[in-house]
Amino acid sequence: MGVKHWWRRRRITRRPIPDSVWAGVTAQMPQLAGLDTTQLDRLRAVATLFLQDKVFHGVEGVVPAETRVAVAAHAGLMVMALDYDLLKGWTTVVMYDGGFSARHELVDEAGVVHTEDADLSGEAWEGGPLVLSREDVHASVTALDGYNLVVHELAHKLDMLNGDANGYPPLPPEMRASDWSAAFTGAFDDLGERERLGAPLPLDPYALENPAEFFAVASEAFFEVPRALRDAYPGVYECLRGYYRQDPLTRLG
Repeated sequence: MGVKHWWRRRRITRRPIPDSVWAGVTAQMPQLAGLDTTQLDRLRAVATLFLQDKVFHGVEGVVPAETRVAVAAHAGLMVMALDYDLLKGWTTVVMYDGGFSARHELVDEAGVVHTEDADLSGEAWEGGPLVLSREDVHASVTALDGYNLVVHELAHKLDMLNGDANGYPPLPPEMRASDWSAAFTGAFDDLGERERLGAPLPLDPYALENPAEFFAVASEAFFEVPRALRDAYPGVYECLRGYYRQDPLTRLG
């Protein structure tokens, strides 16, 4: 066992998540259905490290333990088959009770800077905090409806590991960038055409904002409604199955 793995194991055993809190939160998460004992152990280990490494700042008060564990459990679900280090490089989770307003500066093609105010439920900053609405975190925990704020914003964090949020996270060596590009570009174009025609959309239309949002929305669908994603965009599903190294369809149907 390497020093890094020994140290992590020591941290997990010295500061575990209380059994009662863990059981109470995970019992409400249908996203975890069908995970075997090994996967659940790995998920809990990642969640434990996440809680030790991140500082939760409640804008309107102390963040309840159950909310913190719910966020950490989602992080565990997403990277339980990957390297925990993918979640490093930032330290703070900012939590609002509900939605919040944020001001952004946008630069147009002419180089003119515009200021825009937006009402948000979540936000991920490159190298900075993860910002979440507690109300939306709770809504994400209990339903398999394709909407999951925590998955969405953590997907942005993973996407940013290549230096930019562009829908192309660093891929494992066994995956080909050309396959990823073909699958996601084709699905993005198809979703846009469906919206133009007024046809039913298999993904939230927010995915059409840009490739980064498409990746985040597709990740939500992957962990929540995998069959719907695979049926609509099988190439995207296969890419995400390879990237996250898990297959929710075999568990959730």
